[in-house]
Amino acid sequence: MLGRTLLFPSSFHERTHISARQYARLVRDWVSAIGLEPGGYGAHALRRTKAALIYRKTGNLRAVQLLLGHTKFDSTVRYLGVDLEVALSIAEKIDV
Repeated sequence: MLGRTLLFPSSFHERTHISARQYARLVRDWVSAIGLEPGGYGAHALRRTKAALIYRKTGNLRAVQLLLGHTKFDSTVRYLGVDLEVALSIAEKIDV
């Protein structure tokens, strides 16, 4: 994690970042604080929404793949629910 600034650093010295569970609690508390139903706004839903918005605006599946940390292109395609023919067409345009 050297050279990276963490959005949610841990208060524990042995960890560099908060756990997924701690983040989920933060999201639940934020959503509740603004008067929304926490059940509809989980941490994973926010991650998926952000990835989908990036894909929709750029059409760049490779960038989304890297941001999500997926090692396989088809994992990103399935995660976003992208049509396979569209994904292949976009993938052919991206040099790796």
